[in-house]
Amino acid sequence: MLDFFRRRRHAKLRARPFPAERLAVVERNVPFWRHLPADARAELLGLAQVFLAEKNFEGCGGLELTDEMRVTVAANACLLLLGRETGVYPRLQSVLLYPTTFVAQIAEEDETGLVDEYDDEMDGEAWDIGAVVLAWDEVLHDARHGRDGRHVVLHEFAHQLDQETGEADGTPRLASGHEEWARVLAEAYAKLQSDADKRRPTVLDTYGAEDPSEFFAVATESFFEDPVALRRRHAHLYAQLQGLYRLDPAGLVASASTSAPERPLA
Repeated sequence: MLDFFRRRRHAKLRARPFPAERLAVVERNVPFWRHLPADARAELLGLAQVFLAEKNFEGCGGLELTDEMRVTVAANACLLLLGRETGVYPRLQSVLLYPTTFVAQIAEEDETGLVDEYDDEMDGEAWDIGAVVLAWDEVLHDARHGRDGRHVVLHEFAHQLDQETGEADGTPRLASGHEEWARVLAEAYAKLQSDADKRRPTVLDTYGAEDPSEFFAVATESFFEDPVALRRRHAHLYAQLQGLYRLDPAGLVASASTSAPERPLA
């Protein structure tokens, strides 16, 4: 019964006209927007309406929240939901925004069971208790200067997708093809680790060599930020992400200079 009412509420939210002032923010601060055909744009705006209505935003470290901040985060995060039968980050409750890099306390356990605690400066963090933490200056930089392979909102919300299945292990909820996903990502992850160890140039950020969860988040960034290079260098990985995200960013980027295409589906 709750699902029925939630779906009905979401349908009403998605059907609302998107305010012109918010649309201007999307056009300005969502780099991939210009590559999306009309149907995907309409879907993205509807998803963002749900996100903005349901998620709590908090300014931290003296940051005064604006509607531009909320819309920028919501619309970029919802890129990962296009064309998929999924909720709008159902486990997420709050987005915490700091003005700039924030300090987080990290606890790591080694093989002997000893826990090492230290402070680390971060631009983003995804908690498994329903929150995402972001540095607004990094969010805005990524929004205004895309195509550098980094995008903190996409990275942290990929972690949210990963956590929907429980443990963050690099495997989000999949409709099918679990064995192929595991095989392809394991191979690409091992290659990135080898490339990082040998200091070979890579398309993927070497931070993804940390663990499978970080690899999935980094691969998601590259899928949207540098899709042509990712498809060329990691065709099998690209195909798996295309199946997950139901988009072909490389195809959309390549055809952006022509008339608006139908949205390529995996």
